[in-house]
Amino acid sequence: MNKEYYIYGVNFKDNGKIYNFKSTFKCPLNVTVITETEKGEQFGRVVSHIEESIIKNIDELKDIIRISTKADYEQYLKNLKDAEKALKDCRNLVKELALDMKVINATFTFDRKQLIFNFLADERIDFRELAKRLASIYRTRIELRQIGARDKAREIGGVGACGYKLCCANFLNHIDSVSMNMAKNQGLALNPSKINGLCGRLLCCLTYEDDEYLTCNAGMPEIGTIVEIPEGKGTVVSKDILNRSYKVLVGNEKIEVKLGECTHARSE
Repeated sequence: MNKEYYIYGVNFKDNGKIYNFKSTFKCPLNVTVITETEKGEQFGRVVSHIEESIIKNIDELKDIIRISTKADYEQYLKNLKDAEKALKDCRNLVKELALDMKVINATFTFDRKQLIFNFLADERIDFRELAKRLASIYRTRIELRQIGARDKAREIGGVGACGYKLCCANFLNHIDSVSMNMAKNQGLALNPSKINGLCGRLLCCLTYEDDEYLTCNAGMPEIGTIVEIPEGKGTVVSKDILNRSYKVLVGNEKIEVKLGECTHARSE
């Protein structure tokens, strides 16, 4: 007989990324819970209920262990306070050891089996001595994770130019590689202030419609090329890729040319 599960979205910090967990018992929204994760037990808040039918591979989801108690909440607050101290200690040790790295944050797992530090660095860092000293202070497993600019944005969060929470901090489980060609494919002005996100890298959302733009752009002439249309020979001066149309300058007149409809199948 199959077990009945309830699926909930849980976050571990305010306005943070939401992760899906399964539970054999019902959880009210906004209740705090103890969850099982790959790094150990974590303290989080239930922020949404998710229909079981839309989740694939439910058995692969981690479990909500229990609804938290007052003692759990007190432990969570202690972990936060101790993590702040650990962050200061780590930064002091970085200076003492003259390591070229910037420590962003520190986090204890709820069960304190692991203390995780995220840091930025331009090159690979030999942090073995740092990890050894931290382990001697806190008597737990130390993980030092070198993150990139995109990962920093994910950790810190924020609001993008679109007015919504950053995709990387909201729902993206995997950050795909983003290339300048994607911006070119979509006819965007190659202005860093327009195509870069808060992390200073190309916007992740450039990947969302790239396939659509590539399909719709098939067979369309590039801007600046000479083409011959019924009205005469002219130069392509602009394109509307999604509407499959472009404008040709013939003499002093701009003439719009429309091609067949783009029939690229969108996934729901």
